[in-house]
Parts: sequence; C-alpha cells; structure tokens
Amino acid sequence: MTQVDSWERAPLGAPSHGGKARIGILSLETRFPRIPGDVGNPETWPFPVRIERVAGADPATVVHRRAEGLRDAFIAAGLRLVDDGVEVIVTTCGFLTLMQADLAEALPVPVATSALMQLPLLQRLMPAGRIVGVVTASARSLTPDHLRAVGADPDTPVVGVAEGGAFAGTFLGNLETLDVPAARQEVVTAALDLRAQHPDLGAILLECANMGPYACDVRAATGLPVHDMVGLVHWLHAGLQPRIF
Repeated sequence: MTQVDSWERAPLGAPSHGGKARIGILSLETRFPRIPGDVGNPETWPFPVRIERVAGADPATVVHRRAEGLRDAFIAAGLRLVDDGVEVIVTTCGFLTLMQADLAEALPVPVATSALMQLPLLQRLMPAGRIVGVVTASARSLTPDHLRAVGADPDTPVVGVAEGGAFAGTFLGNLETLDVPAARQEVVTAALDLRAQHPDLGAILLECANMGPYACDVRAATGLPVHDMVGLVHWLHAGLQPRIF
C-alpha cells in the first residue's frame, strides 16, 4: 500500500514556476496531501498560480455544513489575490458553488468556484439522448441547491465515492496521509457505478478538486470523456494567455 504524507511543493501565497500569476486559487485550510493533479498543488500547473489559504475553511465545514459563516473570509482572501494581480480566481472545493454568486458580486475578476460550473455547457454539447453525470466526494452532501447555483439541472445524476473509504477519509476527514492506489480505485469504482446506473451517460464530471490525479484512470475504465477542475482552470488560463501562432 502506497501512502503519501502531507506536503507542499511551494509556499502558499507564492507563485509557482516564476513569472506573473494570472490564476489565483482559494484553498481550503487543510493538512491532507495534495499530489500532482490536485488543484491545490502548484506543480499541477505549467503556468504560475498564486494560492491563498482561507482561514477556518476546513473540509467538513465547507462540504457538510455548506461553508456556513465563511463568506467574508473567502471574499477577504479573494481580494488579497486580486491585490496580488491575479486575473481569475478559482477554488479547491466543488461544494463552493453555493458561494459563486456572492464571490462573483464581491470580487472584481471572474470567479469559478467549482468544476460543476461546466455542467450546463457539457450537457448542451451532448448528442440527443445522452447525459452528463457527476462523481463527487460526498453524494449525501451534494444537493440540488449546489447544482442550481451554477445553472445545472438539479436532477443531474450523482454518485459519490465510498463514505468510509480512503478518499473520503483523507479529504473529508483532513488526514495527513493518502493511500493513493485505494483512492484511485474508489474514484474509478464510483465512475463505473455511475455508468452502470445510467446507460445513457455520455460524459463524466469529477466534482472534487482532489480527483484530478485520477481523471485519466476514469477515462480508461469507462471509455467516456472526463472533465474536472484541472481542465476548467486550463481553459480559463488560455483566455488570459492565448497561444501565439
């Protein structure tokens, strides 16, 4: 069993890779490992990012208690990122859709709180008779309110990873170690369950910003297109620094 200890490859609040950081990342206050592919790991990105930790935003409060009482802390952290010169702000938790309207109103730059924001577009792209489904870190906590907050169909099919498993234990329990193979298998299993439950599934969206390391595995196991927060951030960055032809 491979376990990874909690670590940071670059100081929080500092840009990675050098140069101007155009993307700012609002990070939950966590101690769990963020391996490459995780939105909160600077080494995930081939461009500079700036990470700002939000005090008091532990996973349990954000996921299970709808980020109650954290609005002002997120706005303050977002303003610090803006003061540092970022041009787009994203977050490290898909459950923050409930804060999308507040942050968009309070901050002077575009904000994308969640991978779930891609759902309306992805569904419009689907051929007739095909739907998009979600794999989440917590099926019991992801409510229709979270989906409505980003304009998604509240009846979008959702499957969560095992509640008592390695993935949920680390990322929702905020543990300092991660069993990477077990977490990978749990995400893949949830995706396969989603496909089995919905034969009309045309694409999979990974809600959790910690699921990026396993997107390739989900694609290989299901044969379906897989979208996540990593892809959304790359798309946003492309608008800020278009390719030169």
